[in-house]
Amino acid sequence: MSSATLSRDFTHGNIPRQLIRFTLPFMASNAMQVLYSAIDMMIVGNCVGKEGLAAVSQSSQILNFVTMLCLGFSNAGQVLISQAIGAGKKKELSRIIGTLFLLILLLGLVMTVFILALCQPIIRIMQIHDDATTMAMSYLIICGAGLVFTAGYNMVSAVLRGMGDSKRPFLFIAIASVINLVLDILFTGILGWGVAGAAAATIIGQAASFLFSLLYLYCHRQELGFEMDKEHFRIEGRYAKLIGSLGTPMAVQAGFINLSLLFVNALVNKVGVIASATFGVGMRIDDLCNKVSQGLQFAASPMIGQNIAAGQKERAKKVVWYTWMYSFAFTALFLILYLFCRELLFSLFTDDTKVMELSKTFVAAIVWMFPAFAIMRGTGGFITGIGNAKLGMVLALLDGVVLRIGLSWLFGIVLNWGFFGFVLGYGLAPYGCAIPGMIYFLSGKWEKRKALAEEL
Repeated sequence: MSSATLSRDFTHGNIPRQLIRFTLPFMASNAMQVLYSAIDMMIVGNCVGKEGLAAVSQSSQILNFVTMLCLGFSNAGQVLISQAIGAGKKKELSRIIGTLFLLILLLGLVMTVFILALCQPIIRIMQIHDDATTMAMSYLIICGAGLVFTAGYNMVSAVLRGMGDSKRPFLFIAIASVINLVLDILFTGILGWGVAGAAAATIIGQAASFLFSLLYLYCHRQELGFEMDKEHFRIEGRYAKLIGSLGTPMAVQAGFINLSLLFVNALVNKVGVIASATFGVGMRIDDLCNKVSQGLQFAASPMIGQNIAAGQKERAKKVVWYTWMYSFAFTALFLILYLFCRELLFSLFTDDTKVMELSKTFVAAIVWMFPAFAIMRGTGGFITGIGNAKLGMVLALLDGVVLRIGLSWLFGIVLNWGFFGFVLGYGLAPYGCAIPGMIYFLSGKWEKRKALAEEL
C-alpha cells in the first residue's frame, strides 16, 4: 500500500484471494468489538449478578442505537472515499476526509447531549426492571458522556476501510479491548464499583482507541493523502451534501434496526428480569456470530465501490458472488457452534440456572435468522458499495419496523407465544431485507445507476 502504500486498488487481481485477505482483519476487528462489550457483561454477570447483567445489556442497546446513527454517516464517507480511489480522484480525498471528520465529531457531541438530557425518560420507555433501573442509569450516563470517542473511532475506521486498509482498525480496537479488560477487572472485580466501574472501563478504552487512531492519521497523513491543515480541516458544502444525502438514509437504516431491537427488548422486559438477562446474553452471542461474518460485508463494500467507480461492473458482480460463497461457509460454522455449544457460550456470562434453562428457548428461536444474514453479507455490501442508500433505508424499514416489530408482536402477544415468540419474530425479520436485496442484485437494474464518483 504507498500513497499508494496506504490505499489499495481492488480493480484488478484475484478476487477471492483479495476478498478473504481483506475480510479476515475485519472479522477479527468485529469480534474484538463484540468482545469489548461482552467483557462488561461477563464480569458484571459474575460480580454483580443477573440484575447488573440486565442493566448492562439494556443500556448497551440504547447506546448502540445512537452509535449506529453516527456509523451511518461514517459509512457514507467510506463509500465516497472508495469510489474516489476507484475513479482515480485522489486529490479529493483530503477534503472528503476533513469534512467527514468534523461532521462526525459534531454529531457525536450532539448525541452525547441527547443521552445525558433524556436518560431518565429513555430508561422508563425501555421498561427496565426495577431491580436494574439504578444500575442501568449509571451505565447509560457514563458511557453516554463518551460517545464522541466511539463516533470518532468509527469515523477513522470508515476512512481506512474506504482506502482498503482493514488491519489498522483491528489494531485500534484491540488496544481498546485490552485496556477495557484490565480496567474492568480492576474497577468492577477488585474495587467493587459494579456497573459504574464497567462503564468507566468502557469509556477509557474507547478514548484510548480514538486517540491512537488520530495519532496514526497524523503520522501517516501524506501516505493517506490527507493533509491535516486548516485548508482541508473544514466542512465543505459539496462534500457535506453528498455525505448527508448518502449518510441520512444509512443512519435511518441503522437507527430503525436498532430501534426495533429496543422495542423487542421492551417486550421481553415485561416477562421479567430472567428473560431480560437471557435475551441480553443471547444478543451478545448472536452479535459475535453476526458481526464476525459481517466482516465480509465490510470488505465487499469498498471493493464493489472501487470497481463500480472504475466502470468494472462484471468484476463488482463477482465480488458479490464470492461474498455469498464465503458467507454461507462461515454461517454454517457459527450455526453448528450455536447449536452444540449453547451451554458453554451462555455460561461465559452467567451461572444463573434459570437463565441457562431459558437459553434453550432463545436458541430454538434465533437460529432461523442465520440463512438471512448469510444472504445479507453479499447484498448489504453491494447496496452500500454502489451508494444506493435509499434502497438500504427502505429495506431497513421493512426489516426493522414492519417485520421485526410486527412479527415479534404477532408471535409474542397475539399468538401468546411469549419469550419464544418475541425472539422468533426478531429472528425472521431479516428475510425482509435479504430477499428483496438479492432480487435487486440479480435483476441487474442497478447497472443503469450513475456512480457517485462522477459527482466528486
